[in-house]
Amino acid sequence: MYCKKLLLTVGFIFVATLVFAQGTVRGFVYDEKTGEPMIFTNVFLKGTTIGAATDVNGFYSITKIPAGSYTLMVTSLGFDTAKVSITIKGNEIINQKLFIKEAMIQMETFNISAEKMEDKTEVKMSVSKVTPKEIQAMPSVGGEPDLAQYLQVLPGVTFTGDQGGQLYIRGGSPVQNKVLLDGMIIYNPFHSIGLFSVFDTDIMRNADVYTGGFSGQYGGRVSSIMDIKTKDGNKKRLSGKLSASTFGGKVLLEGPIKRAKSESGGSTSFVISGKHSYLEQSSKIYQSYFKGLSSKNARGIDTTGLPYGFTDIYGKITANGENGSKTSLFGFNFKDHVNFSDQSKISWDSYGGGANFVLIPGTSKTLIEGVFAYSKYKIDMIEADGKPRTSDVGGFNGGMTFTSFSGDNEFKYGIDVLGLSTNYEFTNAVDLIIQQKQSTTELGGFMLFKWNIKKLVLEPSVRVQYYASLSEISPEPRLGLKYNITDWWRLKAAGGMYSQNLISANSDRDIVNLFYGFISGPDNLQKELKDKDGNVEEITSRLQKANHAVFGFEFDINRSVTVNTEAYYKAFTQLTNTNRNKIYPDNADFSSEPDILKKDYIIETGDAYGIDFSLKYTSTHLNIWSTYSISKINRWDGVTEYNPVFDRRHNVNLVAAYTFGKNLNWEFNARWNLGSGFPFTQTQGFYEGLNFSSIDQDPTTANGTLEIAYADYNNGRLPYYHRLDLTLKRTFVLGKNTELELSGSVTNAYNRENIFYLDRVTGNKVYQLPILPSFGMSFTF
Repeated sequence: MYCKKLLLTVGFIFVATLVFAQGTVRGFVYDEKTGEPMIFTNVFLKGTTIGAATDVNGFYSITKIPAGSYTLMVTSLGFDTAKVSITIKGNEIINQKLFIKEAMIQMETFNISAEKMEDKTEVKMSVSKVTPKEIQAMPSVGGEPDLAQYLQVLPGVTFTGDQGGQLYIRGGSPVQNKVLLDGMIIYNPFHSIGLFSVFDTDIMRNADVYTGGFSGQYGGRVSSIMDIKTKDGNKKRLSGKLSASTFGGKVLLEGPIKRAKSESGGSTSFVISGKHSYLEQSSKIYQSYFKGLSSKNARGIDTTGLPYGFTDIYGKITANGENGSKTSLFGFNFKDHVNFSDQSKISWDSYGGGANFVLIPGTSKTLIEGVFAYSKYKIDMIEADGKPRTSDVGGFNGGMTFTSFSGDNEFKYGIDVLGLSTNYEFTNAVDLIIQQKQSTTELGGFMLFKWNIKKLVLEPSVRVQYYASLSEISPEPRLGLKYNITDWWRLKAAGGMYSQNLISANSDRDIVNLFYGFISGPDNLQKELKDKDGNVEEITSRLQKANHAVFGFEFDINRSVTVNTEAYYKAFTQLTNTNRNKIYPDNADFSSEPDILKKDYIIETGDAYGIDFSLKYTSTHLNIWSTYSISKINRWDGVTEYNPVFDRRHNVNLVAAYTFGKNLNWEFNARWNLGSGFPFTQTQGFYEGLNFSSIDQDPTTANGTLEIAYADYNNGRLPYYHRLDLTLKRTFVLGKNTELELSGSVTNAYNRENIFYLDRVTGNKVYQLPILPSFGMSFTF
């Protein structure tokens, strides 16, 4: 009897194992031509609804597969479908690489893209996933498409100008935006002219831009995140690109160091890119034009040319294992300089390097990623009065992230560490030296869950950030969710708490400031802050803090048209700003003076809120993208409520890309931008300033200095800004892997006089860039 029961039990377990055993297939999808990972592509089991999309590394993981034989397929727009037969036995894990090749004939049919699938299974709140293909569809200045030009059209992003312009994202200043390049922190991603970033579009794999409500995976900033990944390099053959335009030149080279002996074998590859501007020299071809403009009203341009120059170098070596695990070593050097002959000289240098890895343990369903890097940034400025200003920031950052998959659900957790030092010194208007030198360490950890529960996608996360130099812990809960009402209508929301230590060495009140420096953990802060109702609050923290709340919906009108709307609110509960009102040293002799007149930094609060609309139309030949943002930004410094200089109420962008010709070898791109005027402080009048420090001076006969009587701070508005940019490209196919592209572009096509600033004394207006034609040529091999 006992044996019979035992046999029945064993038999039941055996049958249950056969019925309920679920296996896993995972691996990477590669471009057969270059060996580069294919991001955001569909991998699925034919005849089932079981599948997954690849991530930024080309990795996919399909879990909970019942035992049996299947056909594993991968599809991607513009590529042939790849298939491979697999057999799932019990709870085993299968590692399977997939290679897809570019389609010989582009069929004008609609395929379900991984992006469409991801729309239903990912929250994707306030994030734009940017690829080189999308950047190249933008009108390019000088013939080279650039991330800086693309970011300007994203919903919620405000760009302050062609010269010295910075990006402000949903009320956050540039220092509140964290930029990562292959996991390494980049402290200044944009060049002084404002039209170019430090990144080469051709080596980018993708960029995720989070404008708010981002998950606990990211920390150390209170406004936004930009996470950029670069290519590993061509694993099949030596290839590259040479390009030149009226603004600059570029060299790109990539190829295998060690080729894989088979599709399942390991390999080593490299990629290196260098770009250099010769604006100072080439812009002299416009010399007579600039002089003609100068005789009327200044364009903010030295009549001998554009005084900007930069050089960017980036290199990377990647070793790939047989199962797709990989390790990369990378390094960079970015340089920039501006030489205004009669005003100031500015130069900055940024360099660094590091390593990252992706590891797939043989018997675990967990994906492990890690990074360790060092980066440094230093800027020097000699102003017109001869007073120097310097700032440097540098240090290491590292971390590890673990991701476990279970069907459509994920569990992700990780740790990270940051150690940096800052050194900042400048002399203010009353010849007082403000200086700070400090080192700091930050430790962070997070947990993130992603659950797909029928029509609901839930993504709760929590981050704990420890600021060692301030001895402060910041617990930061966050939540993202999406509800699929139908296949074509989705609601979404996100929110959370955020903190940061790093502050900017320039003030949010500066209209134009090419000096972009950093300060960490200032301890010379006021002890109290008076709110707008007159209540006095004690300052107990030295961190900058913010809370985000975002709500929106996605609406697929048809297969080609998608509408996205997001309403947001950012409460900046504590901000630190450079005190431009300081007139006394902070010592015992002036202990009776108010903090606002003697502290180096002041505490402010504020908020930013608005609505972003975007509409996308996508087809084989024509792509149209339109965005509209309405927003408002407020700041309170304990005395005055004001709108910062980047408070743009209305912003419109219209972008179109049209491909035509017998072989689709012509492309036309256009972008039109309209923005309402920025705030500025108006001039009420002028008066004579007299120095009464000398008793021998007769005020009735002495000559004073010209002084300005200002109106209320930032109560005026500059005129509306608008600009049209156009680009026309022609591609010539010279061989199997060889192409020549010629391009012509026009910036500010109808020569709009967009105000840059106004000289209050002389009344001379200084404008943004005038109409600038440019030509470019690139040779790809």
